[in-house]
Amino acid sequence: MLGATLAVAPFLKRMADELLRIDASEVQTLADLMHARYKAGRMIFVIGNGGSGSNASHFCEDIGKGTLRKQDFDDDAKVRFKILSLTDNSPYILAWGNDEGFDRVFLEQLKNLASEGDLLVAISGSGNSPNILRAVEWANRNGVGTYGCTGFDGGKLRGMCRAGLHIDSNDMGIVETLHLAAFHWVVDDLYRRLADLPKP
Repeated sequence: MLGATLAVAPFLKRMADELLRIDASEVQTLADLMHARYKAGRMIFVIGNGGSGSNASHFCEDIGKGTLRKQDFDDDAKVRFKILSLTDNSPYILAWGNDEGFDRVFLEQLKNLASEGDLLVAISGSGNSPNILRAVEWANRNGVGTYGCTGFDGGKLRGMCRAGLHIDSNDMGIVETLHLAAFHWVVDDLYRRLADLPKP
């Protein structure tokens, strides 16, 4: 927890320094993978726990609404992103967690909803959350693309996913903040593509 040992100004400078260390190609890859699913009419699923779960919900909401122009709202012919955060159905999560174990809460939802050719975006700062790893293992076995968002040393998740974004920091707050910053660029890039705006 860097904020416990740094004053505001050095903390923000550290955040900025870490932001500039992000591998831009990893963020671009996520946008490309999601756009490919959009064009193919495939589903995108997002999962995470705690702050990463909040990021999963935030990212899902932004993609679902933030990639649309105002004139798209009432256009029934406009193709929209098919995206779902699997962190948001509390009764479903609690049923699986209580009855069968918390490590199954995402895996079992994927079994109900996912198909070959879909994409799973798995967010885990540590890279070692058992419920995330089980979902990714299943996705890899069943033809669902996998993209992992990690921090610290990447844990097991970094090596399991087909592609990913790694934040090389040992501070969870920085990891979660930078994941969300990258997601916001992806939203904007996908908005540009759907609106046929020129590439910057």
